[in-house]
Amino acid sequence: MFNWLYAKRHAGRFLIRVEDTDRERSTDEAVKAIFDGLSWLELFADEEPVFQYSRADRHREVVDQLLETGHAYRDFTTAEETGRLRDAAKAERRAFESPWRDRAPTVDDLALPHVVRFRRPQSTTVTVADEVQGAVSWSTNDLDDLVLLRSDGAPTYNLAVVVDDHDMGVTHVIRGDDHVNNTPRQINILKALGATVPQYAHLSMILGDDGTKLSKRHGAVSVMQYSDEGYLPEAVINYLARLGWSHGDAELFSREQFVQWFDLDHITPSAAQFNTEKLRWINQQTIKAADDARLAGLVRPFLVRNGADPDDGPDLTAVCALVKERAATIVELADAATLFYRTLHPTPELLAQHVTPEVLPALADLAARFASLTWERIAISAAFKETLAAHGLKMPKLAMPVRVLVTGEPQTPAIDATLELIGRDKVVARLKAALQAAQA
Repeated sequence: MFNWLYAKRHAGRFLIRVEDTDRERSTDEAVKAIFDGLSWLELFADEEPVFQYSRADRHREVVDQLLETGHAYRDFTTAEETGRLRDAAKAERRAFESPWRDRAPTVDDLALPHVVRFRRPQSTTVTVADEVQGAVSWSTNDLDDLVLLRSDGAPTYNLAVVVDDHDMGVTHVIRGDDHVNNTPRQINILKALGATVPQYAHLSMILGDDGTKLSKRHGAVSVMQYSDEGYLPEAVINYLARLGWSHGDAELFSREQFVQWFDLDHITPSAAQFNTEKLRWINQQTIKAADDARLAGLVRPFLVRNGADPDDGPDLTAVCALVKERAATIVELADAATLFYRTLHPTPELLAQHVTPEVLPALADLAARFASLTWERIAISAAFKETLAAHGLKMPKLAMPVRVLVTGEPQTPAIDATLELIGRDKVVARLKAALQAAQA
């Protein structure tokens, strides 16, 4: 998201690259999840996405170039021996170094399985002028000679990233700070190729509500799960923006404002903590401000899932306008709208609590008034007032049993507005049926 914002803010190009060199993890399902999420959030690339694995021949071509210039070497050390050497280097607190670094292979050696390693420069310093973390330096003596090609000829991630950044003309890389330690290694390869080093900005990781690294146990496990749970994409964008970035005291803003305001200077280097309740609040405010017709389209499938028929009842757009004030998600909006599209039967406990003998005469009176009423909210409200005055009751004493009998629920939006949308015929029929049942 921050890459997309930075590109739009500076009239640049937002590029997407699927880094699928790990073939076991890069399934079609995993790739689809990436693009579904980006599409839902409307973070579209300005050029065709690049699939890293498809460029393996180009990556191997660069390895040949590095071998020719002496920046890479063939390592015939077995996996078992490499493990022993690594353990020894770790115990001595030094970087692992292959015995083949300064050893020329014979013709017979070349027939053996081997990897190709990058020959890092020694006794120099690599400094990353990070836009978020500040200047960070490493001694090349603390870095190992990373593998460029595996023994099966497959390019590694760090090689592929460098080649692709160079070929794609990448100028800025904004990524998680779990990649910080890769950066000096990648810079060394870029310099060996005579390529321009991009500007890096490493973002702190997001922590869960409990302060630990965000993981599956904290809630949604994919971007699209937020859609399934009834969040709006602009609310998710708005919330994520405030995780690690700020613009004064602004809490809610449009995508256009976000692009206009975004910069790297106001990204905090400290880890941000995910707060589900804050996301819900932002989503609630976004729903309140959203177009009612759009909300109706989003609510419809959730209504069907609830067993309701959105075509058998009042205009769904009008219903969304009435109930959206209380909803923090589209799921909650659909739950609140369900009562308008199917008959909800009140529980015996609700009936016993609210439909008492003393209120039955007032209910019969109100039902009679409703039967001949011009069905508008102001007229419904007037009928309530007249009935209350005639029977000496307070509004809650009459409104609550009407609410229970007509909707099956003890809580709804304003009773006159609710009844107006349900419709006169359904309201009168439900009241009369309840009265007949009470008298039987």
